[in-house]
Amino acid sequence: MKDRSRTQKGAIVSGVGIACNLALAAAKLAVGILFGLVSVIADGFNNLSDCGSGVVSLVSFRVSAKPADREHPYGHRRAEYIAALATGMFVLFLAVELLRESIEKIVAGTPSEGSWIVFPVLGVSVAVKAGMCFGYRLWAKRLSSGALRAAATDSLCDCIATLAVVAGLCIQRYTSFPADGWAGILVALFVVWQGAKILRQASSELLGQAPDDALVEAIKEQIGAEEKILGMHDLHVFSYGSGALYATVHIEMEATMSAIEAHAILDGIEHTVKDKLGVSLTAHLDPVDLGDGEALALEKKILAQAADLTGELQLHDFRLVRGVKDKVIFDADVPFSCEMTDRTLQRALEAIVAGLGDYTPVITVERR
Repeated sequence: MKDRSRTQKGAIVSGVGIACNLALAAAKLAVGILFGLVSVIADGFNNLSDCGSGVVSLVSFRVSAKPADREHPYGHRRAEYIAALATGMFVLFLAVELLRESIEKIVAGTPSEGSWIVFPVLGVSVAVKAGMCFGYRLWAKRLSSGALRAAATDSLCDCIATLAVVAGLCIQRYTSFPADGWAGILVALFVVWQGAKILRQASSELLGQAPDDALVEAIKEQIGAEEKILGMHDLHVFSYGSGALYATVHIEMEATMSAIEAHAILDGIEHTVKDKLGVSLTAHLDPVDLGDGEALALEKKILAQAADLTGELQLHDFRLVRGVKDKVIFDADVPFSCEMTDRTLQRALEAIVAGLGDYTPVITVERR
């Protein structure tokens, strides 16, 4: 029911945007063609292209609301990222066309007639686009929609582009300088910048960008609220679109705890995170033997010596497996900013372990 409401609201917002862009495009194209104003014509085509991106957004809400199926077990929410990419492409296409027409206008050197009628049309356009930008941003936040967020950026571009057109026409009206074409070039360059921003954001989301820090901290807080938790690590959050969040985490608890009790605790944490944060969490148990003094002392020695390698090193899943030759097994966590390669760090840690006794090191280096 929640998904259905979101789809309906998104469709209404997109539909209103399409109607506004159609009206603005018709007015600007009529005035621009009538008076031979290339910057106004280009601005009209800009609004016309926005209709296309509006249709893309409208379709994306329909597609993203489809339930999960065998081919897409995590749903279709990422369709909105694709819609944002399409919007960015529309914006860049507009910029190229605007740049071409503006250069042709300057080379031709033909003066534009202009008329006072142009200015009320462009003034109304700025007001409408400013309202659309505000509305898109509001609903993008409420619906967590990348497509609407891109539409808001596009509307802001339109406001600035139209203001540049107005400035160019004013200069051209009172001087001999061919400002119409130059205003078009400035608008085109600005639109290229905004289109690139939209594409970069949408591409980052499709590639799997880092989760929001506030969400990560909220998940950690919910997990840490359980008093029997000794620690946690390897928390990974995955987004498959708005409202489709998944996460995995390793949780440390005493090895002496029964499997039934540990399972009950982990199960409770998973349900709490889902209910309070809307994140489908899968928790993995890492048992910690607090009674193995030798292993605990060995871990401290390794950490102390490893501090010379990188001060941000963390160890987890530390185990001392005794046999014919004792194995020291652990994972080493380092931040992405660490300049050492994984293999170099692994060899350095193996050398530290070898210097502490007759142990066989089994080390996995991970980035966080």
